[in-house]
Amino acid sequence: MSGKLAGIEARSATARQLDAVIGAMRGIAAARSREAQRRLPGIRSSAATVGAAIGAVLGHGMPHPPLESPAEPRARIVIALCSEQGFVGAFNERILDYSQNCIDHAQSELMLVGTRGELLAKERRCPVLWNSPAASHADDVLSLAGRVTDALYQRLATRAIDGVSLVHALPGATPSGEIVEHRLIPLDFSRFRVVERSVPPLLNLPVEGLLAALVESYVFVEICEALMLSFAAENEARMRAMLAARANVQDTLDELTQSYRRVRQDEITDDIVELAAGAGQAQ
Repeated sequence: MSGKLAGIEARSATARQLDAVIGAMRGIAAARSREAQRRLPGIRSSAATVGAAIGAVLGHGMPHPPLESPAEPRARIVIALCSEQGFVGAFNERILDYSQNCIDHAQSELMLVGTRGELLAKERRCPVLWNSPAASHADDVLSLAGRVTDALYQRLATRAIDGVSLVHALPGATPSGEIVEHRLIPLDFSRFRVVERSVPPLLNLPVEGLLAALVESYVFVEICEALMLSFAAENEARMRAMLAARANVQDTLDELTQSYRRVRQDEITDDIVELAAGAGQAQ
C-alpha cells in the first residue's frame, strides 16, 4: 500500500473512533435529559404542597403581603444558569446575553451557576457577585439549589434588593432552545389559593415567622425546578451539538472513502500501464 493510501486509512480510522465517541456522548446526554425531566413532577408536587401551606397561612387571617418592588426593579439580582460542561453550541452565550440585558442598571448584580458561563463572563469582563459549578448529574441539583438559596439570602441580608430573577433555558421548547426569566422575589402571593377554614389550624410558630419560612422553602423549590430544567436543556443542547458533529464526521468519512477509491484506482491504472509497457519492451 502506498503512503497516500496509508494516510487516508489512518484518517478514516481516526474519524471512525471520533464517531464512536460522539455517539456515546450523545447517548449520555439523552439519558441525563430524560432523567432530569423525570424528576420534574416530584419537584412541582413539592412546590404545590408548599404553596398550599402558604395559602392556608394566608387564610388564617394574615393579609397578603404587598409587592414592594416597582414594576422595573432597579437594585436587582439576576441568577444565570449556564452549563458546567462544553459541547453545547451557543447555549451559554444566549444565557449570558439575556442576563446582561437584565442587569444593565448599575445597581444590579449577577450570580452565576456553571463553569462554562463563568469562563465566558470573564472573557466579557462581566462582574459576577457569586458563582458555583453547575450540576453534572440530576442527583446534584438538590445540593446545588441549597447553595444558591443560601448565597442569595446571605446577600439579601446585607443589601436592600428590589427583585430577584432566574434566567435559564427550557428543554424541548425550540431547536435552538428558549431562554426565560422567572421572577423569584418579590413573591406574588396572588398565585396561592387562600383556604379559609371554620376551624383554624393549630400553629406552633408565629404566623409571620411561619409564612417567612414557607416563602423561603417555596423559593428553594422554584430554584430546584429551574436548575433541573436548565440541566435538561443543557443536555438537549449537547445532543443537538453531537448530532451536528456526527453529520460532519460522516461527511468526512464519505469524502475519505471517495478519495481512497480514487487513489486506489489511480494506482491500479498506473500498475496496468507499467505492466503493459514492460510487456511491450520484452517483445
